[in-house]
Amino acid sequence: MTAIAPRFGPQLIRLLLVTVVLTVGLLGALAGTASAHAALTGSDPKDGAVVDVAPREVTLTFSEQIAMGDDSIRVLDPSSKRVDVAKMRDLSQGGTVRYAVGLKPGLPDGTYTVAWQAVSADSHPVSGAFTFSVGAPSATTATVPDQEAGGGLVGTLYDAVRYISYAGFILLVGGAAFVLACWQRGASVRPLQRLVVGGWVTLTAATLVLLLLRTPYTGSGKLGDMFDLGGLSDVLDTKTGAALVSRLLLLGAAALFIAVLFGAYAKRVTEAEAEAEVEAEAERDGEGDAEAGKAKADLAFGLSLGGTVVAAGIAGTWALSEHASTGIQTGLAMPLDVLHLLAVAAWLGGLVSLLVALYRVPDIERAAVRRFSRIAFTSVVVLAVTGVYQSWRQVGSWDAWTGTSYGQLLLVKIGLIAVLLGAAWFSRRWTGLLGEDAKTAEAGAEADAEAGAEADAEAGVKVGVKAGVDVAEEPAEKDVAEVGTAADPERAAQLARQRTALATARKKRDRDADTERSGLRRSVLIEACVALVVLAVTTALTGTEPGRTQEKEVSRTGTEAAAPAPARPVNLTEPFDTGGTKGKGTLRLTIDPARPGTNLMHVWIDGPDGKPMDVPEVKVAYTLKSQQIGPLPVVPERLAAGHWSAGNVQIPMPGDWHLQVTVRTSDIDQTTIEKNVKIG
Repeated sequence: MTAIAPRFGPQLIRLLLVTVVLTVGLLGALAGTASAHAALTGSDPKDGAVVDVAPREVTLTFSEQIAMGDDSIRVLDPSSKRVDVAKMRDLSQGGTVRYAVGLKPGLPDGTYTVAWQAVSADSHPVSGAFTFSVGAPSATTATVPDQEAGGGLVGTLYDAVRYISYAGFILLVGGAAFVLACWQRGASVRPLQRLVVGGWVTLTAATLVLLLLRTPYTGSGKLGDMFDLGGLSDVLDTKTGAALVSRLLLLGAAALFIAVLFGAYAKRVTEAEAEAEVEAEAERDGEGDAEAGKAKADLAFGLSLGGTVVAAGIAGTWALSEHASTGIQTGLAMPLDVLHLLAVAAWLGGLVSLLVALYRVPDIERAAVRRFSRIAFTSVVVLAVTGVYQSWRQVGSWDAWTGTSYGQLLLVKIGLIAVLLGAAWFSRRWTGLLGEDAKTAEAGAEADAEAGAEADAEAGVKVGVKAGVDVAEEPAEKDVAEVGTAADPERAAQLARQRTALATARKKRDRDADTERSGLRRSVLIEACVALVVLAVTTALTGTEPGRTQEKEVSRTGTEAAAPAPARPVNLTEPFDTGGTKGKGTLRLTIDPARPGTNLMHVWIDGPDGKPMDVPEVKVAYTLKSQQIGPLPVVPERLAAGHWSAGNVQIPMPGDWHLQVTVRTSDIDQTTIEKNVKIG
């Protein structure tokens, strides 16, 4: 039996370590780009609006279906006390998703803060806040969490566990498929058994952790709340909770599958091989082989059918709770998503299994490598078809490829897959060379056997002449050797170590001399390392808002989300002339920190000589014309001659605000200075 007999080397360990470090770094970098599917597209009152009469309720409109609880919308007055009453009402109808919460009657004037938090249909948390004012803006002490829903330590941990769960699924399904479809004798090989069982344990543990993390991930953001039984009960009532519980139940069936695969099936394979190698009567051998082969084939068919059903069910728990379950054509998207995940597992999981076999198993057959090569090619075709459909469905337009974070991540994934396919091409090339070497080796073995038979026939007479002497001497020499080693156990152990060292050196020499095997090991190792990074990008994609939805959000709001610019104080210096006596001077104004919320404003009036100039009145007003907000009046207090200040200037939202400063130098002489300033 022809085999491949490599071992682990330092270059393998170094490459795997570098890949793991790069993967962890990539996950950390992509964590900041992930966003949820649903988005707030409107509200009544609008963000930053100033209304004359307090509204009876606040309504919020979203881009996609969401899950909300009775405490998902909170309305806070300027002193940070809740003023919302009763239960939240679902006003959704048709394609519009809208929720409302009632307010206490007779609310006084001031600025009110609306904070909301929900879970989008693809399982990711969303949150936000905005303000509106009754009568006029006022100072407010209401605070909302700075941390975005699903962020912080809990969000990072949740994303990492999701990555681990995908990896466990790939090892479990891909490893089992490799054994059944490529190398049946691998069912009794310890390294492959540990790989598949490790995948099952990893996926099971990750699913349990995800179930516990759902409460802080979608709610408080506090890691300690993962053991809140009340929160866990609420999670079980959600679509994501039901999917995770279903996954655990299917993993129970997977445990039974693994027990049969590495128990009864491995035994059948071993027995069939043993019977095939027994040299007995040809007729009895033929019947025995047929019976053993039929029993093994029946068990393999049952395991393949049952394993496919369980694997598809586990993949379906992702399809039912993430991007495939929302948006357009969900009836087609979910089955194709399941097929996509199964193809990924067959390719990447089989790749890891092959890598383990090449480095840890001394006698994997070339035929197994060739069978996996064919399966990998089929998986790539399936991935290409389903991937094109998913890209069309999620990206939506050509502009979204570069104009949205989802499209940009997808381009990164496509580039990595191109690298992966390049390495796979080299693997197929080395596999083909192995196949040619196998045929050459078989032909050489037959020729050697024929030559050996002829040589034995020619030497038969000579052997017969010396047979009496040889037979007489051989037992005596053998008996002396056995007695010597039995009398000296240390000598026997030393001889055993020498034989092991010689065998190891011979294997190393054969391995180093076989360039085809070395090339296959290197290309497969590169494939596995790139696959780790591809898996990281895929995990980030499942947590990123699809390009089609991002474009819808932009079309509704008329603006594209962008990272906020760092706030900088506004410094304004303008000359003025009211037209009267002593009506000329210079206005200096500062707004700090010049961002939405509470700001500190100072106004100085200097005379022509540069000294403080006292005037009867200074008034300021802000207007955001693009949103039809304002004018918002501000009356600063006089602190000293030529110096006025206001410490509670409320600016509800960022933008280019139109600033109007009115300076009055007498009862009839005044002027208004107008200037646009950037807030936020």
